[in-house]
Amino acid sequence: MFCAISGVTPTEPVISPAGHLFEKSLVTKALKETGQCPVTKQPLSVEDLVAVQTSGAIKPRVASAASIPGMLSQFHDEWDALMLETHTLRTDLHASRQELSHALYQHDAACRVIARVVKERDEARSALASARGAAAQSAPASGKRGADVMEPEDEDTKRAKGGLPAETVEAMVAKSKLLSKQRKTRVISETLATGEEIAAFGDKPTSTPCHPTKCKGILAIVVNPEDTNVLVTAGADGSVAVFDVGKGKRSSQIAAHKKRAKALAWAGDALLTGSADASIKIWRDGTCVGTVAGTHVGEVSAISTHPIKSHAATFGADGAWGFVDIALAETVSVARDDDAAAGGGFSCGSFHPDGLILAAGGNDATVRLWDVKTQKRVAEVAGHVGAVNSLCFSENGYYLATSASDSAKVWDLRKLKEVCSFASVDDTHNAVAFDASGYFLCIGSGTQLTVRGVKQDWAVVKQWETPKAIASVAFGDDAKSVYAGCVDHNLRLCK
Repeated sequence: MFCAISGVTPTEPVISPAGHLFEKSLVTKALKETGQCPVTKQPLSVEDLVAVQTSGAIKPRVASAASIPGMLSQFHDEWDALMLETHTLRTDLHASRQELSHALYQHDAACRVIARVVKERDEARSALASARGAAAQSAPASGKRGADVMEPEDEDTKRAKGGLPAETVEAMVAKSKLLSKQRKTRVISETLATGEEIAAFGDKPTSTPCHPTKCKGILAIVVNPEDTNVLVTAGADGSVAVFDVGKGKRSSQIAAHKKRAKALAWAGDALLTGSADASIKIWRDGTCVGTVAGTHVGEVSAISTHPIKSHAATFGADGAWGFVDIALAETVSVARDDDAAAGGGFSCGSFHPDGLILAAGGNDATVRLWDVKTQKRVAEVAGHVGAVNSLCFSENGYYLATSASDSAKVWDLRKLKEVCSFASVDDTHNAVAFDASGYFLCIGSGTQLTVRGVKQDWAVVKQWETPKAIASVAFGDDAKSVYAGCVDHNLRLCK
């Protein structure tokens, strides 16, 4: 505190040892008179005082704040400013809420319009595919070409009962007879791997990157039957990778589809791919030479090439399978199954080695067998729990292997009875494949890859553990290697 004498202006402040602040001239006078501190009354001398450096300028108080009415006026002004700011904030908040509500209504309306347009598009595609199938089945034997020109019946335009060209049916029947005859006298390759050789494969599969790291699964693997050094994989990212078996690495990659690619098949030098975008594409030397659209509504889940190699069957999640002319890049006929469509459509499919029947695995746990010539369902096998993920015919034509979440099964087609069943490891069986000789069966269940011997009463020949769950499997040339596509971007090789 300052100790000051009325009528004297303080000039230089000092501080006492006790921490009291005084005006120097006044306290010096008091010390000379009493010799005591004005506050504590303790003995104190002028030498005990310490000078304090202070600014000489003192800002005067605002005149309006020197009185109670002035202070009240200031408080009133500050209150008015606060209320005005609060009102502005509330106004902005209300406007923001209105804009947000308007944006949400617009988003909801846009979603409704998109859903309606997609539904109309799907219905139009379905109607177009049905119309094509009906037109193919009811094509007239003779027609009017031009305005007034009538021509006699053209044999080249005739269709069989199932909607297939007569010459195609004849070629399929002739090929079936030839293959059936050859199968009875077929000679197994001398270089085919034996059970002992497969058992001697390495215990740990090797991993080779085939797809971008964003790929979440290799969903299909096929080896080119005309060049077993070429292997192709289809990824969940829609790309297709060409793998050089000899070099042990990817040789090229094709950005085939925008959605996941699950269907692959070789037809001579042509590669067929199918995707969740409902399209089938035909590739030669890495170039797309044809696109087949409108056959399916939804994902193309499998493609199988007929033994005559000029045609292929496509299987869709819409419960239909189409017969495609590869050279013309168009669907000749479409067969639909209402029961399969109601159960979720087809998830896999393949031609029988003879080519006159085909099997289609459904999401309703049923495998349906079809007569290709008449496009009629002739039989079915049921026994799985859950969708049939994969199926494969044995080369001898007697066995059909299927896989679902509960188990992998082998069926005898002569009796349509189950031969054996292998329980799943972790409630997943994602892939089955016979080798080209029909002597070995590969099964992918969870992270377990197993090769079983047909001649060894289906006993385990070799088994591996993979780092990721298996999505697809395939044998290499003469069963000297086994490939597994997992739910990542790497191809696993066992040899």
